[in-house]
Amino acid sequence: MGAVKEPKVAALVANYAKRVEHYWPFRLAELADVRMGKGADAERQKELEGSKFMAEIAAGDFVVLFDERGREMTSREFSDFIQRKAVELPRNLVFVIGGPYGFSKEMYSRADMLMSLSKMTLPHELARLFATEQLYRAGTISRGEPYHHD
Repeated sequence: MGAVKEPKVAALVANYAKRVEHYWPFRLAELADVRMGKGADAERQKELEGSKFMAEIAAGDFVVLFDERGREMTSREFSDFIQRKAVELPRNLVFVIGGPYGFSKEMYSRADMLMSLSKMTLPHELARLFATEQLYRAGTISRGEPYHHD
């Protein structure tokens, strides 16, 4: 949810996002934050954010929620996963980073997969940076380029 506010992090995210486009069609969608003020109900916020996410997801999209309880992968496994999905899927592979309270029940129901970036909780901005870098890394692995080292 929301834009990256730290200019240095935003520049890094933009850099990796541009690099990803060399390997796969890619669009980074930023949804406006849901602001509910102090003492807001976390469940209500998750529902409102979920509605925004659901409006962006098409029928047939394969939806992966980045969630600390999701499946962990190595960079090579992630690259293989993306390559398989690029061939198998009739629609888009959609990765979603949630808001500060996580995802709504509706989003969990819609998800095709949960994937963990880390068992630790990451700030939204760093999760976006980590995800875009890993997408770029996956592209370089798929083409045998000298970016990733085992």
